[in-house]
Amino acid sequence: MQPTINPFGGIIGTITPVGPITGDPIQGVSRLITFGIRMFLLVAGLTVLFYLLWGALDWITAGGDSEKISKAQHKMTNAVIGIVLVVAVLSIFGYLAGDILGIMKRSPQGGWVFVVPTFK
Repeated sequence: MQPTINPFGGIIGTITPVGPITGDPIQGVSRLITFGIRMFLLVAGLTVLFYLLWGALDWITAGGDSEKISKAQHKMTNAVIGIVLVVAVLSIFGYLAGDILGIMKRSPQGGWVFVVPTFK
């Protein structure tokens, strides 16, 4: 008897793929979209934090030079404007996807679940 080898496992057993897409493909797409939004928030938050700290460091090291202080203030202002824009975009997306289109629902655990439209 020839042992069968599948792409996700070996001769001994089956290894299920790790990641956001497992089981039902519709739930997988929902998890993938949710993961993408969370990664966007993480990257945007870290970028804003880095830019804000960079502006603060420039301000501290300006040494009283008004031009350097002005540039540092502009960096910090742009960081705050950036995070306000990220929050505004996510709020508008949540309103459009949840209330108007109905493709985003609250899960009982407190997270978001995307309901992907399908043909029946």
